Amino acid sequence: MMRPALLAMIAAGALAALFPAPAQAWGGTAHAVIDRAAIEAIPDDGPTFLRAHVDYIAGSASLPDAWRGSSENFSKIEEDPNHGWFREQFAFLRPIPRSRYEFVIALFKHYETIERTDPATAARTNVRWTGTLPYAAIEAYDRIVVCMRDVRAARAAGRDAGFAEQHCAFDVIRLGHYIGDGAQPLHDSVNSDGWRGPNPKGYTTDSSIHGRFESRFVDGMKLTVADIAPRIGAPGHRSGDMFDAVLAFLDTAGDAMERVYVLEKRNGFADFADRDVRALIYDRTAAGAAMLRDMLCRAWTESGAAPAEVTPSPIDFANPRFNPETGSAPD
Repeated sequence: MMRPALLAMIAAGALAALFPAPAQAWGGTAHAVIDRAAIEAIPDDGPTFLRAHVDYIAGSASLPDAWRGSSENFSKIEEDPNHGWFREQFAFLRPIPRSRYEFVIALFKHYETIERTDPATAARTNVRWTGTLPYAAIEAYDRIVVCMRDVRAARAAGRDAGFAEQHCAFDVIRLGHYIGDGAQPLHDSVNSDGWRGPNPKGYTTDSSIHGRFESRFVDGMKLTVADIAPRIGAPGHRSGDMFDAVLAFLDTAGDAMERVYVLEKRNGFADFADRDVRALIYDRTAAGAAMLRDMLCRAWTESGAAPAEVTPSPIDFANPRFNPETGSAPD
């Protein structure tokens, strides 16, 4: 039988092979730091069982990016939009639908409206070039509530909760990745990979700005959990609508998008000691860790209550909010 230490070395090597550094969003480093910082910041009345899985979660933090390869195109088509939220593309849509499919249908209807009069805008009025990040995040959150409920049930029955905890840890990897991406301002704008459209301030149109900010600089500054832990703050989001909280979180991150371009224009990315670039990265990664911590704690609280009975069922035609275009009522 292999010793645990040898198994851990093999697992670490396998992860390194699966997730080479240049392919990871937020440099891979920041995703791992955000996840680890979030879990270490969980208070004692939260889902502390996740602490035992922190190495697995942080070590797999970039796993969702591995599902976006062109050679696995079914997976890529489904996964790509989950990593972005290009707000300028759906400014016409208010309020934001509380259903992934209602959102996609609304985009297509708008595409049909403008495809002849504004073909350039229409070309990007689709799910890939608008993004579905808040839906991916809230869907992962719901799954975590369910698996945390299973953890509680196993403990109450005196059963081993190990499998239920592992299920939670896997979904934390997904949620952590989407929240981490959402904390990065360039994931929340059509200017994700170089400035698009009118450019009176002369910002770079070079697509490499994305990787130079979130990968090269983060790795060069050697970001650690210790850098952001004091910036995370006290737990929040104890009440209120979680989907709305995710949207607000993404809006705050997106509001910092132009700041990235300002710093790049003055060549701030060239110096890993640049205070302003470091400050922005500390702020954004700490915000990601705080949001992830808060969502995990809120999920743990929700898991302690019995599931709400929804009548009629969301898929019942008699439900007053039933949408025949999607076959279900939104949340």
